[in-house]
Amino acid sequence: MPMFGGGEFPTSKQVAVGVNGKSALCKCGVEEIGVKYSQSIQDAKVTMLGVIPSIVRAWKSTNCTAGYDWSAIRCFSSSGESSNVDEYLWLMGRAHYKPIIECCGGTEIGGAFITGSLLQAQSLAAFSTPAPGCSLFILGNDGYPIPQNAPGIGEMALGSLMFGASNTLLNADHHDVYFKGMAFWKGRVLRRHGDFFERSTRGYYHAHGRADDTMNLGGIKVSSVEIERVCNAVDNNVLETAAIGVPPPGGGPEELVIVVVFKDSDSMKTELNQLKISFNSAVQTKLNPLFRVSQVVHVSSLPRTASNKVMRRVLRQQLAQLNQSSRL
Repeated sequence: MPMFGGGEFPTSKQVAVGVNGKSALCKCGVEEIGVKYSQSIQDAKVTMLGVIPSIVRAWKSTNCTAGYDWSAIRCFSSSGESSNVDEYLWLMGRAHYKPIIECCGGTEIGGAFITGSLLQAQSLAAFSTPAPGCSLFILGNDGYPIPQNAPGIGEMALGSLMFGASNTLLNADHHDVYFKGMAFWKGRVLRRHGDFFERSTRGYYHAHGRADDTMNLGGIKVSSVEIERVCNAVDNNVLETAAIGVPPPGGGPEELVIVVVFKDSDSMKTELNQLKISFNSAVQTKLNPLFRVSQVVHVSSLPRTASNKVMRRVLRQQLAQLNQSSRL
C-alpha cells in the first residue's frame, strides 16, 4: 500500500494501517514533512512510500532522514512533477537502493498514462512503459507522431480510447480542449495531453514539463524546464526556480525573468544582481549565447496547483502587472 505525502488534504492528522503485513502511512498536511515524518515512516515500517520530487528535494537539502531506519521499504512511487536523477538516487539510498516507480497522468484521464514497472530495468527519473490501456505518441514539429519506438522529443499525445478518460468538461468545450486540431492515427483522432516528453534510444521516456510552458527568446522557442534545470544548479542556496517569459510594459519580445526560492532566505548570502550574472553565464554557456536574464525575483514559495505543478501562468500575470504598475 502506498504512503501519501504532502498537502493533499486540509487536515493535519496521520494514521498507520496494516494490511496483510504491509504498512501504509497517510500524512495529511505539510507542516511536518521533516524529522517527525521520517520517524513516522520508520515506526510504521512503511513498505511502499509515495513521494513528490519537491518533498524529496527538501529532505535532501536538510538531511532530515539521517539516523532513521527505512529498511522496510520495498519500493517508492513518484508523481506530480518531473524528478531529478541525483535527488532520486539519494532517495533510493535511504532504503538500500530500492526502486522508484515513476508515474504520470492527470485527473481528466482517471489516473496514469505512463509509468515504470518492477518487471523492467529502472532508469532514474524516467518512465519505461505506457500504463495499461494507453497508447503513447510523441508529436514532431509538424504535429504528427514520429515513428513509434523511435527516439525523439516533442509534445505527448494519447490514443483516444483509454480507460477512465473524460468525455465532458465543466465550463469548457471538451472537444476543443483535447481534440481540436490534433492529428489522426489509424483513423482515430489523438488526444491532446500537453506534456513535453522525450523518448530515449533505450526506449525510456523522460518528462520535460508542460508543452505550453515555453517562451520565445529572440525568436527562439525554449522550454521553461530547460532554463530552470540550468539555474537550479548555479548556487547551493537555490532551492528551485521558475523561468518566465514576460512581455515588457511597452510590448515587444518576451524578457526572461527567473523567480527564485532560496533554501535559507534568512541567511541569503547571494545578492540578486550577482545571481543574475551567474544565471546569465550558465544559461548562455549551456543553452544559447543569445539568451539573457533580464530580472531575478525572490519569492518565499512558488504557486502550485493541487497536484503540485508550478503555475507559471500565475507568475507571468503577476510579473506583467508589476511591470505595468512600475511604468505607470
